Amino acid sequence: MIPDDKARTGPGPAGFGPAVAHHAWRLSGRIVAGVGQLLLWILTGIGTLLRPLAVRLGARLTGGAGRRPAPGTPGMPGAAGPTAPLPRWINTWREVVGSWYFAPLTGFALTIAALAELAPRVDSPLSLAGGFAVAATLPLVWRRENLRPVAAVVLSAVAASLLTGQILLVTTSFAALYTLYALGRRLPRQSTGVLAIGSVATIAVVYLAAGTLDEIPWPAPIVAVLAAIGLGDARRVVESAGRTEAAAAERTNETLTRLTAVQREQAVMRERARIARELHDVVAHSVSMIAVQAETAPYTMEDLSAEARAGYTEIAKTAREALVEMRRLLSVLRADAKPEPDAANSPQPRLDRLPDLIEQHRGAGGHVDLAVHGDPRGLSTTVELSAYRIVQEALTNARRHAPGAGVHVDLMFMADRLEVRVRDDGASARTQVLNRDGPRPRTAILDPAGPTLDDGGADGRTRLESPESGGGHGLVGMRERATMLGGRFSAGPAAEGGFLVEAELPLTREGNSHRGHGSQAPPGHRP
Repeated sequence: MIPDDKARTGPGPAGFGPAVAHHAWRLSGRIVAGVGQLLLWILTGIGTLLRPLAVRLGARLTGGAGRRPAPGTPGMPGAAGPTAPLPRWINTWREVVGSWYFAPLTGFALTIAALAELAPRVDSPLSLAGGFAVAATLPLVWRRENLRPVAAVVLSAVAASLLTGQILLVTTSFAALYTLYALGRRLPRQSTGVLAIGSVATIAVVYLAAGTLDEIPWPAPIVAVLAAIGLGDARRVVESAGRTEAAAAERTNETLTRLTAVQREQAVMRERARIARELHDVVAHSVSMIAVQAETAPYTMEDLSAEARAGYTEIAKTAREALVEMRRLLSVLRADAKPEPDAANSPQPRLDRLPDLIEQHRGAGGHVDLAVHGDPRGLSTTVELSAYRIVQEALTNARRHAPGAGVHVDLMFMADRLEVRVRDDGASARTQVLNRDGPRPRTAILDPAGPTLDDGGADGRTRLESPESGGGHGLVGMRERATMLGGRFSAGPAAEGGFLVEAELPLTREGNSHRGHGSQAPPGHRP
């Protein structure tokens, strides 16, 4: 805490000097910043004034960056020749600079130029000055392979030449500045700062210990050294930014490629799921009717000849085999495929075609009654299609596993949902279902993982399998149709006897968000 008397009187005499120095430092910084901002405004204005001229000159040199006029168009730059001069020379220069012989040629040329510059000033090139000139220029021949050792030799030779009072040469000065530029381009930022401080300190020592640079104002060499190092560091930053952008663009392209592949794969999977669902709903329903009618024909039609009975048996056998092959095909199509709530794909039957479905079941020898409760009204295509398919699959399962049993179909139109309930009466005795292996009783095995009806295993029993067991896709498809709308689905033995299929299809997903999707109702539960 600061005492009140000290806070009132301000800093003491001992702290007044540092405070004034601090404020003076801040004021000088603001003055420098203001001058710099003024210069930036001036340079920006000059650049704005010269921009049209620069654009026109660039178009003349490059032949027009974006639009090239048609050949022979009068008065248009770049119309006379197919290639502008500047790009042609730039490409040639880049090829030369990138070649392996550029460094040796320029190094030898600089050494010869240094000896030529030194010759009029000394009696013989074989002197101390000549040795420093060669040592400051000739190592640049190997600058690409060994930059740091070469830089140590060149800078040491130039510094020793200046400290011993030798003649300052333009060629050796250029060699020293180029070496500093190359180091600034290669070294990291911290090392570049150390190099700049060392170079300025060397210049200061030369001015204090020797008179070699007395004729040159001291700011000039400092500015030249710092400018060479700064240009090299700026070039390094630009190249690093270019590499970073190139790497980012490559990663982006790779990500987009992977995303496109994933989207394409997902589209294929959704299409396979749609094909499998529609194939099962349409073709399996019809083939199942053929099998059931062929199996029941010998018992419903009198005076059949032995040939006719054998023909009906063969038809039923072929239909069953077709169902088995279709199940294998569906297992391939539905592998790793997710259900897609796509109501725009055909066929798209709606509830107004439900009486036709009932008549088909009756025509196959089944007994069915339809009851509609509530206020019937038009619903969305997806809801009506799902309800139709659920009823269709339930009737198909009833014909396959309880032929001759009565089936009760109830549609209940609620305010926020449509409830579908299909129950068959089962049979008072063990129902016999004919197939190629002979009769088999209808029994059921419940699987808590979610039942799906299959038409028998090796033991000859009708069973309810989980979707993972590789069985049929009837109840799996019904559950998918209910859950994709946010509804509920259950299937199992009914309390009154027989088999019960129940589904709740919400009219809006939001209105049913509190329900558990795909939850199982207890067997025999009535809504």
